[in-house]
Amino acid sequence: MVTEHTEYVEHTEHTEYFELVCDHVDYDVVVTDPGARMLDVAQVVRRLTGLGLWRSKVLVTEIPAVVLDGVPQADAETAVAALREAGARAETRVETRAETRQWQPPPGFPTP
Repeated sequence: MVTEHTEYVEHTEHTEYFELVCDHVDYDVVVTDPGARMLDVAQVVRRLTGLGLWRSKVLVTEIPAVVLDGVPQADAETAVAALREAGARAETRVETRAETRQWQPPPGFPTP
């Protein structure tokens, strides 16, 4: 994701405009297969996201599941390592568009 920011600097004679471009790229953490130890993976998802255990388990069963979105690369790699240690197949992906990256609960999913 490229962030653009326009600023201006006023001089006595004229105004200059310049554009700052950031090359900061956010990553998504995606579980592609929860593996045989689904409860262990759900506990890791719970720890990473702050969701309850039941919601974490539901999230993990609906694969591919975006567990974290828009996080820095170091955080994404740490999360993937924790998920793989728990027995899941997980990967980092470059952040997708906002309308496709957010997890939507299925119909009938209880809300707090």
